[in-house]
Amino acid sequence: MTIASIIKDSEYSLSLFPDEYIKELESKIIDKNGKAYILCQIRNKEIKLTPEEIVRQLYLMVLMRDKDYPNYRIQLEYEVSFGREKKRADIVVTDKDNHNVPYIIVELKKPKLRDGKEQLKGYCNATGAPIGVWTNGQQISYYHRKDPNYFEDISDIPNAHQKLSDIIGEKWTYEDLKKHDKLVNERKSLKDLILEMEDEVLANAGVDVFEEVFKLIFMKLFDEKESGRKPNRNLEFRNYGETEFELKKRLQDLFDKAKHKYPGIFPKDDKIQLAPSHLSVCVSSLQNVKLFNSNLEVVDEAFEYLINKSSKGEKGQYFTPRYVIDMCVRMLNPQEDETMIDTASGSCGFPVHTMFYVWRKILKRLNKPQSDLFTIDDKPADCEDYVKEHVFAIDFDEKAVRVARTLNSIAGDGQTNVLYMNTLDYERWDDNLTNPDWTRTYFEGWSRLMDLRKDNNSFRDFNFDIVMANPPFAGDIKESRILAKYEIARSFGYDKLKELPQGAKYESCNGDAPNFAEVLRNGGETIYQMADGTFRKTKLKEAPKMSRDVLFIERNLDFLRPGGRMAIVLPQGRFNNASDRYIREYIADRCRILAVVGLHSNVFKPHTGTKTSVLFVQKWDEEKCPRVDDYNIFFATMKEPSKDNRGDKIYREKINEDGTSEPLLDSHGHLIVKHDLFNHEGMTEDGIAEAFAEFAKKEKLSFF
Repeated sequence: MTIASIIKDSEYSLSLFPDEYIKELESKIIDKNGKAYILCQIRNKEIKLTPEEIVRQLYLMVLMRDKDYPNYRIQLEYEVSFGREKKRADIVVTDKDNHNVPYIIVELKKPKLRDGKEQLKGYCNATGAPIGVWTNGQQISYYHRKDPNYFEDISDIPNAHQKLSDIIGEKWTYEDLKKHDKLVNERKSLKDLILEMEDEVLANAGVDVFEEVFKLIFMKLFDEKESGRKPNRNLEFRNYGETEFELKKRLQDLFDKAKHKYPGIFPKDDKIQLAPSHLSVCVSSLQNVKLFNSNLEVVDEAFEYLINKSSKGEKGQYFTPRYVIDMCVRMLNPQEDETMIDTASGSCGFPVHTMFYVWRKILKRLNKPQSDLFTIDDKPADCEDYVKEHVFAIDFDEKAVRVARTLNSIAGDGQTNVLYMNTLDYERWDDNLTNPDWTRTYFEGWSRLMDLRKDNNSFRDFNFDIVMANPPFAGDIKESRILAKYEIARSFGYDKLKELPQGAKYESCNGDAPNFAEVLRNGGETIYQMADGTFRKTKLKEAPKMSRDVLFIERNLDFLRPGGRMAIVLPQGRFNNASDRYIREYIADRCRILAVVGLHSNVFKPHTGTKTSVLFVQKWDEEKCPRVDDYNIFFATMKEPSKDNRGDKIYREKINEDGTSEPLLDSHGHLIVKHDLFNHEGMTEDGIAEAFAEFAKKEKLSFF
């Protein structure tokens, strides 16, 4: 009889507990006719060993051995009265001076946080206990009951020799934050915490939730970066036990410092709008989260949740998962002398990951070490110059641009070329220059972008080496003014002629009728003699509407210099629908198709189940990509879903010698998503990106 077999298929886990505690508990299992029992450490009687009881017995070890609580201060199945109804709390630690008064209540029965927290709040309110703990053995949460309405997160419970004030008032450095990171120790996500804050205070706070949570995350990123670079600096984004009004004043000062350091994201005179009591709860909820990690995915998920209903979801544009972005960056292999742009940037995932990828190459060239604070460390001038001169982004959603500028600025040491513009409506770009607010924020990046134009009198063609984008799929462009600027926004056909008009010129066509690309090159209105001797006249006309993603294909190719390369996420239908054949002909005429990677249909859930693929191309060029008629293409399909059908991420696990499993963590202590796109820090098997690199070398592609 093993603990692993009992816990299997339940909603409980043991990853929070030391292996020696688990092994010790397992050694004490009593087998009674095939059923497992244990001698309870508190009740001193044999108890049937269920998954919930396993977690309880292990947490009792934590309380007595790690926290030094004597067994006479611990009661199990403590009776709590709710009027005439009576319930039983799983574990109660009583007050030091009065063993009839609950001090800490632990809830285990409800293995889901939302349910468990509600049950815990009820117990604490009914008994007056100031501290509550919920755990299912994999996640754990600690709360301080300030009053019946507000339960603030705390970093831990006090041990038997401490007071609650010792925990709340303890000064923290960035090293402390790394050790106690809630995302690692409690297995939570930033999105989970925002949902909790909405339940607690934000829903009825009378404020713009996006704006206020954005301010909190902005301040916290700034605070982490400052403390990460100054080891002895105390973190400021913390509730150190001062009054709620004192806390708000201190946080407003922190917000003002962050706005000054990273201008153009919030107005200079912007203030925190949350009431002091609401701000106190939110700060306590977020203060033990380390936002900076290897790829900022922690922040992405939260912002996607905040933005998608109000703006992104309506436009069919969702933030690209960071593991998909990583695959694209690895496959395009950007160099430090190359320029890149994301034309539908969202939260700026492609630019930030390109920045990180190239920075690692620069650090290696300079023989400088890469620490576990890679995203925070001071960077050499070459790294700053790369971001300033080579990395660009555009988006037409104002909220997304502000998020992108935040992540790009803070990660890039204040350098950012993220622009709030409509990529597709490029003829009206210079209208922005008449808006002083726009120019104050974006003019520096605009000037750098203009330096990359192919023609100083046009905004259409540029000289970028790399374009990466996940354009919006939903919604059609119907404005003829915009459609008229795009070759791909044409429909074409053929009129069969009964006879050749007198004096008309024609071209011979020995095979099939000319395709879309050929018709475009000939400008339409061309007469062909077919193999059977008949004549046909081609015709082109403007389409009445066109999907955004189709226009983005042409627009992105216009951004590329000859020999430049692109990765673009497209609906699967663009690759196999008969009606979209002309799109494929257009792409093949302008580029070499390098690769097509099919993504799993769960990748963009819960927002959409649309099947997508990533197209990789290189623009024809005499030197870097000479035109050929026949060549090999790399095809791959993502087999691991990376998310379940609800859109929750699936994480990798490692199996221990005793058969138990625990989460596999990366070098930053974060969970690793289960996918087959690339090898994660040498901890997982090679994937699609590594296979493409081998293909690229074999094909002698110019960028490998």
